[in-house]
Amino acid sequence: MKRVRISVIGPTPPAVEAELAPQQVVEAVIEHWRGRLDRVLPDRPDLIVVPEACDRPADFPADRLDLYYRARQDQVLDFFARVAGANGCYVAYSAKRQVRQDGSWRNSTRIIDKSGSVIGTYNKNHLVIGEYEDARILYGKDAPIIETDFGRVACAICFDLNFDELRLKYAEAKPDLIVFSSMYHGGLMQAYWAYSCRCHFVGAIAGPPSAIISPIGEVLASSTNYFDFVTATVNLDCCVAHLDENRERLQAVKRKYGPKVKITDPGYLGPVLISSETDELSARQMAEEFEIELLDDYFARSLAHRHAPGHMEP
Repeated sequence: MKRVRISVIGPTPPAVEAELAPQQVVEAVIEHWRGRLDRVLPDRPDLIVVPEACDRPADFPADRLDLYYRARQDQVLDFFARVAGANGCYVAYSAKRQVRQDGSWRNSTRIIDKSGSVIGTYNKNHLVIGEYEDARILYGKDAPIIETDFGRVACAICFDLNFDELRLKYAEAKPDLIVFSSMYHGGLMQAYWAYSCRCHFVGAIAGPPSAIISPIGEVLASSTNYFDFVTATVNLDCCVAHLDENRERLQAVKRKYGPKVKITDPGYLGPVLISSETDELSARQMAEEFEIELLDDYFARSLAHRHAPGHMEP
């Protein structure tokens, strides 16, 4: 099993008086996040995910925002790093940042590990045009997969969710988890990304509900209108198979392993999620033992069959 306890927090941006001195704004933002984190730290999460631009004060004039960022530098990053180190958890911290080498700006998610070190950075690939024109942020070009002790993590930010270019990179890379920090919810695209990339998806949204979604598009946990945070334990040891030609094999694996395997059918879709509930062997090993064809292999075989000589109408 690869169980990971995930806390996702989705408050609206912190409200801070614009007339305060820039360093006072920094301190107010940190205090805002100290209070938010105190709500989930008792659950002892392995990973905490926060929204896009999590440390940008709400409704700040552009000139005051520039002064704030100059004062902030890495202070909020360092705060989240201390939280990660003190609590032995990972943090996905998403914010506007300045690149030290040339002074240019990015909209980034940084993954902080249990020691408080940044182990990976994703720069938003698909900006809203205004981010470039008005906020002087440059487009990211890479889609890194970040290795953690619980699995392989990919990141996306807000407007990214609209573009197949990034999604298809992750569908090929097959991460265990996509971390989505955002100011916009994305609606059906959240479940679509989870399903098409065959991985769990955690969305931290500033304001609307934040949620954890399974590889078959089911919401496993969600914040509510009363509470803007939620914590849930997720089993990343899983794989997706179609019901076609696999029904008897799925019954056979269940007969042998009983409660050590969980088979989840979302209904109407066709595929099911196979999850290992034991440390003895993985979900993929169970599938291999019973020759259960996984979804991507089935789709590839179906396409190859369509294109075989003589199978298509002239």
